[in-house]
Amino acid sequence: MRILLVEDDPDLTRQLKLALADAGYAVDHAPDGEEAQFLGETEPYDAVILDLGLPKVDGVSVLERWRRGNIATPVLILTARGAWSDKVAGFDAGADDYLAKPFHTEELLARLRALLRRSAGHAAPSLSCGALRLDPRAARASVNGEPLRLTSLEYRLLHYMMMHQGRVIGRTELVEHLYDQDFDRDSNTIEVFIGRLRKKLGAERIETVRGLGYRLAPLPGEDAA
Repeated sequence: MRILLVEDDPDLTRQLKLALADAGYAVDHAPDGEEAQFLGETEPYDAVILDLGLPKVDGVSVLERWRRGNIATPVLILTARGAWSDKVAGFDAGADDYLAKPFHTEELLARLRALLRRSAGHAAPSLSCGALRLDPRAARASVNGEPLRLTSLEYRLLHYMMMHQGRVIGRTELVEHLYDQDFDRDSNTIEVFIGRLRKKLGAERIETVRGLGYRLAPLPGEDAA
């Protein structure tokens, strides 16, 4: 899952980028509202963590412009402002959740997981596809109760496919949601990671839909969830 972090405090940015990466997310960073607005309009993020007090353009204005442009990416507002009027302004601009500074990183990660679940239509904290299970809280996956040993990119790929299980996902979409903007992207590498996952999950769990992409589905006889 790919996240846009919009924060102008360098120390907090470093802390959050590390925590988000450790939790299995690809992270892009914007230090001001101007760059945030551009990235939000041009890149397909799964969620945005948005500070309100930003240089150049404030966070509420950025969010309002995104929503006017029909950009529906889930947004978690992160700010030091404690006044109720700021919270109301953020929600009225189109925010999905709100967290005031100072905060515990674990709470931010929990709110982000919930935001991503809701946006993808999942209610349970863990994801399942037949005998395949994935727990975003622990960044772990298993098949029939047996833990899977996954690299960070394999985990990201599996996480995204499980969030969107049952539908065909193209290689371009996978590339856009697996890697941050600084990564040297190559859609051909997706085939390599799909091959690795098939060896670990069982080849039948990931179907190739010729000319369109890949679909993750339970094996025949397994429940979807």
